[in-house]
Amino acid sequence: MVFLLLLKKGAGCSNFLGGFRTGYNYQQKFSLVNVKLKWAKDRVLDAVVAGQGDLKAACILVSIISSARGCRLPIYRLRLHRGQLGLPHDLKLSTFIRRYPNIFCESHVLDSGGTRVPCFQLTAEALDLRREELGILERNQIDLVERLCKLLMLTRDRTLPLQTIDQLRWDMGLPYDYFDSLIPLHPDLFSSVRLPDDRVGLKLQVWDDRLAVSQLQKNAAFQQKEEDMENGCLAFPVGFTRGFGLKRKCMEWLEEWQRLPYTSPYSDASDLDPRTDVSEKRIVGVFHELLHLTVHKRTERKNVSNLRKPLSLPQKFTRVFERHPGIFYISKKGDTQTVVLREAYDRQQLLHKHPLVDIRGKYASMMREGFLDRSRGLYKKTASSGPEESMTVHGHEPIDSCEEDLGCDLLSE
Repeated sequence: MVFLLLLKKGAGCSNFLGGFRTGYNYQQKFSLVNVKLKWAKDRVLDAVVAGQGDLKAACILVSIISSARGCRLPIYRLRLHRGQLGLPHDLKLSTFIRRYPNIFCESHVLDSGGTRVPCFQLTAEALDLRREELGILERNQIDLVERLCKLLMLTRDRTLPLQTIDQLRWDMGLPYDYFDSLIPLHPDLFSSVRLPDDRVGLKLQVWDDRLAVSQLQKNAAFQQKEEDMENGCLAFPVGFTRGFGLKRKCMEWLEEWQRLPYTSPYSDASDLDPRTDVSEKRIVGVFHELLHLTVHKRTERKNVSNLRKPLSLPQKFTRVFERHPGIFYISKKGDTQTVVLREAYDRQQLLHKHPLVDIRGKYASMMREGFLDRSRGLYKKTASSGPEESMTVHGHEPIDSCEEDLGCDLLSE
C-alpha cells in the first residue's frame, strides 16, 4: 500500500495557527461534489481486524475477574457485563470462556438452592500478564487522561454520556473500570453531570489549549510545506489497496479536495455550511483525530453512531468513510464493520505502537495456544474431594486467592 500526499499549492486558505477554537470566515464556494469511490477488499487490513472481537471480550473478562474479591466470579455475575463484550447473541458466555482454559479456570459453587453453578477464575499465567498490564496502565496514566481529555474536547460541550465513552474505552486503552479507578484521581479535570435525558455524563471542566492540536497538525510540521501550513491547506495521507483503480475524474476531485482549508477538529465549526466539501473535510478531520486517539487506530463503526450531536455532525456523517477509502478502510470481518486508519499501518504492523498493543498481543497468543491445546484434548477435568470441580492442565493451575498477590488497585496513588 503506497501513501501519497495529494496536495498542490493553494490560495485563499485561512491560517490554521490563528487559534483553534474559532471558526474560519471565508466565502464557502466549494459545494459537495457527488463522487463515489468503490469499496475494495484489503486482505492485509482484514487480517489486522480478524479475531479482535474475541480478544476484546477475553481481556474485559480478565479485567472483571481480577478486580473481584478472590479473583473469582460465578457465571451469573459475569453475565451482567455481557453487553460490553460484543459477543454473538447465539454464543453462550460460558462456552466462550471455556475455549481458553489456559486463561480461565472453571470450578463450581453451590447457590442458595444447592444447585452447582459454574465459577471462573484466572490461571497463574493470566494473572502474571494482568499484573504486567496494570503496570503499563499505571505508568501511562497521564497519556490515558490526555486521551480522554482530547475526546471530550472534540465535543461541543466538552461532555459525553458515559455509555458513549464506554463504547470507546477498549479502543482508547482506558481501564474497564475507568470511572471508578481513574476519574476520581482527577477531580480538577472531570466531573459527573446529569444530562437532559437523565443519563449520567462526564464533563471536562477545563479547556487545555496545549491539547487542542490535532495529529495532522503535528505531523504537518515534518511532512508538509511551510507555505501550506501557513495557509491552513493541510492534506491527509492517502493510500489505496494494491490494484485499486482510481479514475482520472476521481483523482482530480481528490486533489482539489486536499487543497481545501483544513478546519481543526478542536475549533468551532458552526459557521461551516454542511453542504460543502469544506465541511466534509472537517468531518474527515474529526474522525482522523478520533482514530488517532485509539490504541490500534481503529474502532467499530457502531461505536461512533452516538457522536453526531456531541460532535456537531450532519445527518449520515459516516458516509465520509465510503467517500474516502484512501484515508479510511472499512473492514467487514467478524459480522461487523470496523473503520481502520490506513496511514497508521505498514501492512499488518502499526507504525507507532502504544505499550498496550504488545500486552494485547500476548493475550492473543495465549488465546491461540489455549484454543489449540483444548482442541487437541490436552485439558481434562479433574474432580476434587468437595462439591467443586475444576479444569486444570500442567502449568496452568488455578489460583486460590489473588487479592494480595495481584496487589494493585489500578492507578491508585
